[in-house]
Amino acid sequence: MNFNDLANLPGVVTLVPSARPEREIVAAFTSDLLSDVMANASENSVLITLQAHKNTIACASLAGVAVVLLAGHLSAGNEVVQAATQEGIALLGSPENQFQLSVRVGGLLKSS
Repeated sequence: MNFNDLANLPGVVTLVPSARPEREIVAAFTSDLLSDVMANASENSVLITLQAHKNTIACASLAGVAVVLLAGHLSAGNEVVQAATQEGIALLGSPENQFQLSVRVGGLLKSS
């Protein structure tokens, strides 16, 4: 799976495009506890979270996360967008909840 596979899911909006859309995304991690993300998210993964703030991006960067997918959000504040752009982390938003997105992303991972 890559960034385009995620970005093309129905209802998903690209907030910050990937600088490397061909980069393989090998895992997904769903959490809102940022210490959990830093300790357990895999490199080259997608983080599915409700946390739409710049600290989320900082933690994702430390963990090597490729894409942050904001559940329940179609937009993010300017601070978040700037942080994601600066860190080279793609940012997506969706109105769906974390469970729905986790199931859909899991299906993509399984089929790739």
